[in-house]
Amino acid sequence: MTRTATELLETAARTLAPDPHANPLVPLIARGEASRDVLATLALEQRWVIPADRTAFLHLAQRTQEPDVAAFFETLVEGETLAGQRLESFAAASGVDEARSRAYDPLPGCQAYPACIAWLALNASPADAVVAITANFSAWGGYCATIAKSLRIHYGFTSDDCAFFDFFAEPSPELDRRATAAVQASLDTGGIDEEQAYRYGRLLQSYESLFWTTLLRLT
Repeated sequence: MTRTATELLETAARTLAPDPHANPLVPLIARGEASRDVLATLALEQRWVIPADRTAFLHLAQRTQEPDVAAFFETLVEGETLAGQRLESFAAASGVDEARSRAYDPLPGCQAYPACIAWLALNASPADAVVAITANFSAWGGYCATIAKSLRIHYGFTSDDCAFFDFFAEPSPELDRRATAAVQASLDTGGIDEEQAYRYGRLLQSYESLFWTTLLRLT
């Protein structure tokens, strides 16, 4: 029996879920044991990640001929724009000013993830990328929820300072709907290679883990 888009996405999220120990930094943040310098580096790295991902998602939206797939990536573009705006308060609260930002050299281990997203934008089938990226978002959202809670409890950050993480932690029924529509439209036309989509998803999860373990070395 042919699977529905919902079944495919749910299976992908379960199959590609990261190992519980793949992110050793977020538990430190949850306990309030990560330094503010680590938080500042997290903000500085995200200043590079967010605009890079936004450009990649825009390219994926422009490459596809499937309207539902384009709509999914256009929604991601809008989200990255909002996230970039909300990032600034967290950066300032973490001690990042413009001089520090200009002088900062990004860490290769943290920038491997957006480099992979950019590779997908240039080389992957946009429909396959929908599956891989959606599966990765489920883990990212959980990390953001944990960080947002800890920033309030242990670091005294305000709601504005936590807005970047709150944004990604909140469920997005609209994005879920667009992901399902994109995958269903692609399934209906035979436009998804599940083996490739899972391969891309495993890469993204590995680079996600590398992002956090790279930051951990600063502790």
